[in-house]
Amino acid sequence: QVQLVESGGGLVQPGGSLRLSCAASGSIFRVNAMDWYRQAPGKQRELVAAITSGGSTNYADSVKGRFTISRVNAKNTVYLQMNSLKPEDTAVYYCNADVIGRGTWRRLEYWGPGTQVTVSS
Repeated sequence: QVQLVESGGGLVQPGGSLRLSCAASGSIFRVNAMDWYRQAPGKQRELVAAITSGGSTNYADSVKGRFTISRVNAKNTVYLQMNSLKPEDTAVYYCNADVIGRGTWRRLEYWGPGTQVTVSS
């Protein structure tokens, strides 16, 4: 009943910027925390940024000062503004959300299918 869809990925030069979006839809009562993860080829998935429903944020050390996570609760949407991109930022970026289902009142974690970000000259 609940799905997440990411958008905004693509190919960008080093030093460039991209803005990722992720919208949660379906049978939703409330979306709690929303997160961005990434996984590079041959690497384990890592947490990039997280944001609570109240707007508190947390970032991986590797992206602090360059990435900004934000959300619009009324749209169940989370964003990741990525500036000063580096080749090592190349990865598939995944959206994650903690959701309370409408009617079921069950708290479950959902993942989007991912969007590719490639930083290369």
